[in-house]
Amino acid sequence: MRKILIVDDNESNIKFLRILLSKTGYNVLEANNGKDAIDLAIKETPSLILMDIMMPGLDGFEALKILKSLNNVKNIPVIAITALAMKGDKEKILDAGFIDYISKPVDYKELLEKIKRLT
Repeated sequence: MRKILIVDDNESNIKFLRILLSKTGYNVLEANNGKDAIDLAIKETPSLILMDIMMPGLDGFEALKILKSLNNVKNIPVIAITALAMKGDKEKILDAGFIDYISKPVDYKELLEKIKRLT
């Protein structure tokens, strides 16, 4: 079963994604912050990471930078899930190394299409 790591500091977002992904056949891993996400990615090597950008402590940009520097997890695709929707934010996110971008509130059909394409 393919593993997807959800990284978000908002429990309701995690719950929504957990239910959605579990019902579509994915094994869901969860982290509430960037540091825990890095530790879990190293331990579990998920097929894909869905990562919030705005988190306290280690935000999504910093966590991605660390993940990309680690040989055993650097090739895991990471999709940003964020409320950032200003002009230029998508480009900033993609330039940072995220494979794709989903804005909140999450369109579950769009998200599932992107996940299916990447896993």
